[in-house]
Amino acid sequence: MPHPLPRPSTVSASTGLRGRIAVPGDKSISHRSLMFAGLAVGESRIEGLLEGEDVLATAAAMRAMGATIERGEDGTWRVWGVGVGGLLQPDAALDMGNSGTSTRLLAGLVASHPITATFTGDASLSKRPMGRVIEPLSLMGADVTASPGARNQQCLPMMVRGLSPAVPIEYILPVASAQVKSAILLAGLNTPGITRVIEPVATRDHSERMLAGFGADLTVEATNRGRVIAIRGEAELKPQQIVVPGDPSSAAFWAVAASIVPGSEVTIANVGLNPTRAGLFGALRMMGADITEVDARTVGGEPVADLIVRHAPLTAIEVPPDLAPSMIDEYPILFVAAALAQGRTVARGAHELRVKESDRIAAMAAALGACGVAVEEYEDGLAITGTGGDPIPGGATIASLLDHRIAMAMTVAGLVARAPVTIDDVAPVATSYPTFFATLDALNGTA
Repeated sequence: MPHPLPRPSTVSASTGLRGRIAVPGDKSISHRSLMFAGLAVGESRIEGLLEGEDVLATAAAMRAMGATIERGEDGTWRVWGVGVGGLLQPDAALDMGNSGTSTRLLAGLVASHPITATFTGDASLSKRPMGRVIEPLSLMGADVTASPGARNQQCLPMMVRGLSPAVPIEYILPVASAQVKSAILLAGLNTPGITRVIEPVATRDHSERMLAGFGADLTVEATNRGRVIAIRGEAELKPQQIVVPGDPSSAAFWAVAASIVPGSEVTIANVGLNPTRAGLFGALRMMGADITEVDARTVGGEPVADLIVRHAPLTAIEVPPDLAPSMIDEYPILFVAAALAQGRTVARGAHELRVKESDRIAAMAAALGACGVAVEEYEDGLAITGTGGDPIPGGATIASLLDHRIAMAMTVAGLVARAPVTIDDVAPVATSYPTFFATLDALNGTA
């Protein structure tokens, strides 16, 4: 899918954000619900699906491999799956747009089916490394041909020739990655025997929860080597009724915005609070944020609550590195919170940020530095000296680097800047949060 023309946006200081909002459905769960439903036998229904470009790329790919996927007028999606082992040969390359999750997880699906698929993507995705998923899938018997990238990385376009039956493996994750873990588990679905993934550092566990919900024979065991996830192959998945909770990564922008913009009180409804995803809210509370959970409940095996966030003075912290896996996508907006805190915040242990949609460590160091924030860059994070609640200078034009989270994080920064902040291109925000700017206008009272 071609990238749209750049769309610049200029943000001025806010006098207060107020209101009740709902954020889009969780992106990780939305991807997986389409994939797992596409492998089930029968009809599944999905409510609250995130209808951003990344998830629509997953839907298109599953259709290309035989699943029937329809959206009803009421917003409910209906999926008729092909069954595990039933994926069909796609007629053309699978265009993943900007979605690394789609690419890596679907590569796992293809790896144990007797089909060949070529994965392509936009300029940003085509620079992201695929070697970490190629290695285990190759051990399972898939034949993967990738394109050379910078620093000898294996990148898109990438062709995956699946092997059926594939070879079950036991694989220790060398880097904490829910995408790699999930790719191996998905390949294991159609592989005879038991496939095991060992993660020394726990990562988001949506795949495990959802696969078990769909009827896969899957176990999770805590050992001295880490979490051991084992899946028995040649599974038969059963169709499900899925309600997707609100995405905590999307809620994070409003939690920080309400915390740092004086006069703010925002209620964020229906936020998924899976412990493997909620690290940002813990870090904000450590900084003194005023966040209240109300109406806590469980939906589809996932903990959910409404969050009430009020403006509060923030104090710098040293972010515990073990929080990194549970907030890896939220570091850009955490850096913005740190820019308004009292003192010097140090956030390290986040090497993974170097290989996201952009190099998010370098991108945020440059963006905040251009806005007058004191930033020190490390290989695995940043140290940021905050203003103690005073506005940041602002007045800069920021390069979003085709990265939706950089664009949204710096939009929030613009709400607390003395001079307006311009983001050069906010079009990528549509990949995860198509209604972001409409929500901002509503909270600002400018809708």
